[in-house]
Amino acid sequence: TKPRSQVAPVYFLANGIMGPDHCARTSHGGSIKLLGVGNPLLDMSANVPGEMLAKYHVTSGDVILAEEKHMGIYDELPASYAIEWIAGGATQNSMRVAAWMLSKEDASCAAQTNVVAYSGCVGADAHAAKLKECAEAAKVTTAYQIDEATPTGLCACLIDDSNERTLITRLDAADNFKKAHLETAAVQDLLAQAQVIYSAGFFLTSGGPDCTKLLGEHCVTYGKRYCLNLSAPFIPMFFVDALDATMPYVDILFGNETEAAALGEKKGWGTDVAAVALKAAALPKASGAHARIVVFTQGASATIVATENAVTTYPVPPVPKADIVDTNGAGDSMVGGFLARLIAGDPIAKCVDAGHWAAATIIKRSGCTMPDACAYEG
Repeated sequence: TKPRSQVAPVYFLANGIMGPDHCARTSHGGSIKLLGVGNPLLDMSANVPGEMLAKYHVTSGDVILAEEKHMGIYDELPASYAIEWIAGGATQNSMRVAAWMLSKEDASCAAQTNVVAYSGCVGADAHAAKLKECAEAAKVTTAYQIDEATPTGLCACLIDDSNERTLITRLDAADNFKKAHLETAAVQDLLAQAQVIYSAGFFLTSGGPDCTKLLGEHCVTYGKRYCLNLSAPFIPMFFVDALDATMPYVDILFGNETEAAALGEKKGWGTDVAAVALKAAALPKASGAHARIVVFTQGASATIVATENAVTTYPVPPVPKADIVDTNGAGDSMVGGFLARLIAGDPIAKCVDAGHWAAATIIKRSGCTMPDACAYEG
């Protein structure tokens, strides 16, 4: 990270508050406040008959990485079915939800546009162009790394007659992010503007700790917040070294109850979600600017928030089972709603409330998609 004296313009002052250039940009509605860095995937979603699943040797509800026998599906789906294209990948999903939440104007917060950005690695192909189109239609500014030799990552989302979703993912370029891209002028400009930076835990498998350290050190230097999601049980179980290298920089840690249990088991803390949250909150931290906050969701059960030796629980408003269409985007949506209110300056209780509302809205739809207008009232 560059010394403060070499960062121009002056977006932040030494004590971490907004500098004159950032404030000037904000007054014109053009300042990026939230930056996500992760593994981008172009989701191709379609309603398909059961024979399609049998043809590609998958079972309804599978969530798998593509093998050679699945590769034909990425050409067959758009050729034979009506496709809904979505700018996906966990981090990018959260950024789209945050941008959508921030587009809502209400008594406590004016509508904000062009304040969310995202970076990840894509190929030099038509799918990358479609991904950029979808992200920017969702009011997310993109700064993709282009891998000339590898195709853009794709996720085939097969919706069968039972309304179950089967996900077949090929990571390709999404897995090839390089630290050097974070050092480019385009991304450095976004970093200088952003108040909060977020990555899903999957980024630990691609960009890795070299990238999270750069992002984290930037946040330490400028008094910003770096946020990370555990994302899946295999991250704390099998990428624990990368997680341990990143945790000193993490100001807000997200996860769900199964991921928390996996972390607790790996660390020898037990599997009680609240106890794991307290242990994670108390881990050493590189910056004293913000006490670490740990946010663990538990599906329909209360969300646990731990910080400074205290645990607070927030009940989740019930959603009728008949209204639930697809829970796959619940976690990403919760983070997006939370971060939207965080950068608006709201207290944690309201951030959690917004996260709950966003998740409840998205699980009533297929995929991580949002209605045209955000109706959040706070």
